[in-house]
Amino acid sequence: MMQPGSSDILLLTGPCLLASLFLLLRALFGRKAVKPNWILVDGSNVLYWRYNTPNLDTLRDVIGDLAARGFTPAVVFDANAGYLVAGKYQHHRAMGALLGLPADHVTVVPKGEPADPVLLTAARNLKARIVTNDRYRDWAAPHPEVGTPGHLVKGGFNDKGLWLDLETPS
Repeated sequence: MMQPGSSDILLLTGPCLLASLFLLLRALFGRKAVKPNWILVDGSNVLYWRYNTPNLDTLRDVIGDLAARGFTPAVVFDANAGYLVAGKYQHHRAMGALLGLPADHVTVVPKGEPADPVLLTAARNLKARIVTNDRYRDWAAPHPEVGTPGHLVKGGFNDKGLWLDLETPS
């Protein structure tokens, strides 16, 4: 350090050492990643909640309300959902774009495959509740959790607007 030119190295080493220490401490003690609070939406069911006609605005309102309450919504659709709202098939990326959701938060099941078991299995894997007015009676045997109070979140629209029965314990 006493040799000529070593002061330049010291000028570089000091700030680098401090920056490294700062990054290390931030990594060790910084905020932890927040685990998503998943809630699944039966898109093909919720589309009909207002006016009994398929409407993406209805679904957008539900998704927005859930997000405002701290949930991370994901939507599962039957294959025909795109035809109902856009007049043609829409894959998960297109439906996500229409809803303002990331593509990985939207599932459109393949044609001929029922969406219900996909939705119920995803809910089980994510330990998530499902927003729907469907009771899934045909799927109760392989998915007994549909009978658990609060697992299925009812909702709809009335003269006061959107209502969701999120108070029932899950």
